[in-house]
Amino acid sequence: MRPSLIVHGGAWDIPDEAAEACTAGCQRALVAGWAVLAGGGTALDAIEAAIVVLEDDPVFDAGYGSHLNLDGRVECDAIVMDGATLRAGAAATLHRVKNPIRAARAILEKCPHMMLVAEGAERFAQENGVALCKAEELVSEAEWDAWMKCKKDAHAAEHHRGHEQGTVGAVALDYEGRLFAATSTGGTCCKLPGRVGDSPLIGCGCYADAEAGGVSCTGYGEAIMKVVMAKSATDYLRGQDSAAAHTEDGRGSSGAMLAAKRAVDLLAARTAGTGGLILLDRNGEPGFAFNTPRMAYGYVEAGGTFITSVG
Repeated sequence: MRPSLIVHGGAWDIPDEAAEACTAGCQRALVAGWAVLAGGGTALDAIEAAIVVLEDDPVFDAGYGSHLNLDGRVECDAIVMDGATLRAGAAATLHRVKNPIRAARAILEKCPHMMLVAEGAERFAQENGVALCKAEELVSEAEWDAWMKCKKDAHAAEHHRGHEQGTVGAVALDYEGRLFAATSTGGTCCKLPGRVGDSPLIGCGCYADAEAGGVSCTGYGEAIMKVVMAKSATDYLRGQDSAAAHTEDGRGSSGAMLAAKRAVDLLAARTAGTGGLILLDRNGEPGFAFNTPRMAYGYVEAGGTFITSVG
């Protein structure tokens, strides 16, 4: 089977001055993930490699550079899901894990449960080879400055590059047909301590089913949770023929793109919420959609060309 990879760096009102950095970050994530897939590696290794790049880049709201909560601390969430088994590994409210995707993977592979939070998640991660860091090592100068301004000015939106969005994600299909999806986030700025959004919740911020496809979402978490958007998008994929589908105006479009659009339309219609998603169908056909001003994303075309955009 031909491998496939798609990534995103969040759907929000990305300003012009951040567009180049977001595009470059998605490009680097594709390079890292595709190197694994092209070398015959697994989809799980590929999405971890891609998301680690995004988590380490302070332009995105995940890992280092995450938004700060009301107490001025980073709280990260992440999930990874196996399309073959429907098993997920998720971690939430992490304070001391530089790359939350690695904690999620440890839970996926080594934990009897599918989700751990806070100190228990950090302890499990450390016991299974994931190094912990100091909490302050996750705080970027830009986010600390934004938080300090928020304290003085009632959480004014202009202080933040992405006031509600900035989550990262990836979906990959490897040569053996293994399908994995993953999402990682620092959540919303000035959120209440302990808040968990859609990102680490199975079916909301992420879902993978080898019989249909894999999805990673981004956007306003409380709205995404209401429509279980990742699972909804996967259900829209089920049974579709990605090679031949048409929109109402007669223009050709892939089933993957149509499924993505339907899920975002559902989000808007039922919740008036904003966000976006990326997906691969079971054959590796990429799709994406968003109803925010922009979304940072990238994917690898069938011929191996990297496509990145802040659309």
